[in-house]
Amino acid sequence: MKNFEILKELLLTEKSNLMLSEEQRYVFAVAMGTNKCQIAEAVEMAFQVKVASVNVMNYRGKAKRVRSKTRNRHTVVGRKKKAIVVLKEGYKIDVA
Repeated sequence: MKNFEILKELLLTEKSNLMLSEEQRYVFAVAMGTNKCQIAEAVEMAFQVKVASVNVMNYRGKAKRVRSKTRNRHTVVGRKKKAIVVLKEGYKIDVA
């Protein structure tokens, strides 16, 4: 997977803004098939910083029923993966 495909967006919510201001932790939405090493490499290449650690959270999503005239089927909606990235001392990502 390419580095530009791994990072989807920088998440800016109330909780992530609090983590950013107090602990210098950045929250990213990432692609589903990635691991911690790939995420760290993508952040380092995209923002020219050094990554200290990466924590990953997988969200399972909900099964939804989709009905049509011919058959009923189930699909999973809301499945996502988030990564919390901690940078080394002296590095910063410009959020503005």
